[in-house]
Amino acid sequence: MLLALLLCYAGFTALCLSTDRHHGELLHSKPTPRRRLGLRVSGWLLLPGSIWPAVAVAGWSQGLVEWCAVLMLSALLLVLLLPYRPRLALGLAGAGLLACPVAAFVTL
Repeated sequence: MLLALLLCYAGFTALCLSTDRHHGELLHSKPTPRRRLGLRVSGWLLLPGSIWPAVAVAGWSQGLVEWCAVLMLSALLLVLLLPYRPRLALGLAGAGLLACPVAAFVTL
């Protein structure tokens, strides 16, 4: 479930960075249209892609339930971190993406 959590959090962070407000707050610049599109596409690919590790570990019935829980947990974590520790929220997403291969190796 760790891999699903990391992918969900990275997906939500990418979607968050595709908005002008959060991109400017975290990266101190306005996103270009190309960057905005890239962040949206990657965010929307990471979220459904995070279903695979959950289903691979627990099967379809339990895996989808656990994936929904991980989806809500990652969104809650991002929502709670953005107002108080926005740089930490961005750092966790980057560290999570770097840890994904390790989590995939441990999971499978």
